[in-house]
Amino acid sequence: MPAVIEVRHLHKGYGSTVAVDDVSFTVQQGEIFGILGPNGAGKTTTVECVEGLRTADRGEISVLGLDPRRDRAELTQRLGVQLQDGRLPERLTAGEALRLYASFYRRPADPGDLMDALGLAGKRRTPYAKLSGGQQQRLSIALALIGNPEVAVLDELTTGLDPQARRDTWSLIQDVRSRGVTIMLVTHFMEEAERLCDRVAVIDRGRVVAVDSPAGLTERLRDGRRIRFRPSVPFEDALLTGLPDVIGLARSGDHVVVTGTADALTAVTSVLARNGIVAQHLRVEQPSLEDAFVALTGSHSGAGPGGAPGAGAT
Repeated sequence: MPAVIEVRHLHKGYGSTVAVDDVSFTVQQGEIFGILGPNGAGKTTTVECVEGLRTADRGEISVLGLDPRRDRAELTQRLGVQLQDGRLPERLTAGEALRLYASFYRRPADPGDLMDALGLAGKRRTPYAKLSGGQQQRLSIALALIGNPEVAVLDELTTGLDPQARRDTWSLIQDVRSRGVTIMLVTHFMEEAERLCDRVAVIDRGRVVAVDSPAGLTERLRDGRRIRFRPSVPFEDALLTGLPDVIGLARSGDHVVVTGTADALTAVTSVLARNGIVAQHLRVEQPSLEDAFVALTGSHSGAGPGGAPGAGAT
């Protein structure tokens, strides 16, 4: 498929601080492409250069064949943007906001149809301040789509949402992609990237350290499998740590956690069986995207399995 976004050797600094340092990637037509990285990694600065909101110091950017700065007026008609912090006036109703934004575009979507599609049909006359967090996020997505864009950029899409609202929003994004919209998604949240993205670019300290599918990134961790079990009788760590496929062993209460290669499970269970030890409650944990992220950046995502990601990245 053709690339709709091309970023080559992007560089952006603020005084002596380098925010983006030689970033390059492409986004293919019809995919959901994630930008993933710790706070301060340069994610939002990169995306704002793509949107034409910031001017890069060096490098080339093409979006739908357009230069974001030189062709900004035309690109605005074809690119939808949901900003990291895009609050509206408290008394502005959802319907008023959509009609206002629709007036900015040559060929806008029908505000009523869009509200119906995004689950806001009953909120046309509701002031922005009276909408729930999930409804405000739906409205921000609607505002990004009101111009019938070919590409949508969504920055920290689910920050501050409860788990159910987050999952509802993920479903909405998948529906948006099914309409043929290419999506660039900036996120801290590992599960969000795993659930939605076809590919992700991991940015750390202003540089792209990897571009791959979420599954492709986790497959790089060949030594990241964890075997968790409760032994039927005590044993010395050396029984397993001496195996070539075992990288490490830790104990958590009465459970043992062995880290090793893809062949570690066979090696560990064989040794235990030969020594008359039963591995009770045996569980094998495959590497996750968060494991790959930590290996690539040395940082955690800033979000637990059920928590909201951190905000304020640049």
